[in-house]
Amino acid sequence: MTKKTKKNLLKTPIKHIDIKSFDSRRIIESMAGMSFTARDLARASEIYDMMIKDKGCAIFLAIAGSTSSAGCMQIYVDLVKNNMVDAIIATGASIVDMDFFEALGFRHYKGSPNIDDNLLRKLYIDRIYDTFIDEEELQACDQTVKRIADSLEPRPYSSREFISKMGEYLITHSKKKDSLVEVAFKNNVPIFCPAFSDSSAGFGLVRHQWENPGKHVSIDSVKDFLELTKIKIKAKASGVLIIGGGVPKNFIQDTVVAAEILGFDVPMHKYAVQITVADARDGACSSSTLKEASSWGKVKQGYDQMVYAEATSVLPLLSSYAYHKGNWKKRKRKNFSKIFL
Repeated sequence: MTKKTKKNLLKTPIKHIDIKSFDSRRIIESMAGMSFTARDLARASEIYDMMIKDKGCAIFLAIAGSTSSAGCMQIYVDLVKNNMVDAIIATGASIVDMDFFEALGFRHYKGSPNIDDNLLRKLYIDRIYDTFIDEEELQACDQTVKRIADSLEPRPYSSREFISKMGEYLITHSKKKDSLVEVAFKNNVPIFCPAFSDSSAGFGLVRHQWENPGKHVSIDSVKDFLELTKIKIKAKASGVLIIGGGVPKNFIQDTVVAAEILGFDVPMHKYAVQITVADARDGACSSSTLKEASSWGKVKQGYDQMVYAEATSVLPLLSSYAYHKGNWKKRKRKNFSKIFL
């Protein structure tokens, strides 16, 4: 029996799926004639492609959960590279602990949920369900965030501003090229993390503020909300692709209401797709169903689709379908990051 050492457990890296390497159009089109989740996924894929075909539509991608560490990281990179998304709202973990972490040369590894977690703690290995990550490497990521903060003018920043600085840092310091943070920076696709401190970034910023109690960098989540609302006001027509739910989903949906409060007559999100396993029976469903969101004036009914599935099993199919349809080739980049220059 192989001894469970740190070296043995952190042996097989997670491989990120490449949507360009396979064409899912035939299976998605076949699923349209089926029922249950298959038909829901086919309609969701069609709606996402409609967003891309609609030249006046801005596409917002919301990411929650651990899909990046689980093998979907390259999907998000390809969506940005190929002009299939115009702005991103995500959890801090998705952007920092997973994407920025790998850009620094670290990896996520195949693991198992059926393991002694006390042993993992002794070995300084963190577990994300069946994925392992080296805690010492994660702390190196924390320290990198701190160094970036130490180099900046002490003042409040939106998470978008700070993540842009992280992208700028990676231009010259990345060990793995074409991370989401770096690619988004290069393509003027803003990334927002409204709960930025709930991540590896939070530990780095805590250390930064501890050592600089008088003058330091801080993250202003209200500024996040305002900046994202400014993008919605400029975009007018919009669609949302939501992976998971939670804070990222709420923030992008709430921009419609915020714009109205500011005196702007902006339309509800015209298109909406959400992939989630959350259950609506307790009123939660990671905030609400898309249909429920229409009662708040956030999502227009008609081109909306809930897909109740674990995202890593269906997101590659949906994304490959839209990529191989090729309508992204006709889109003009929105360059929303330039609004804030």
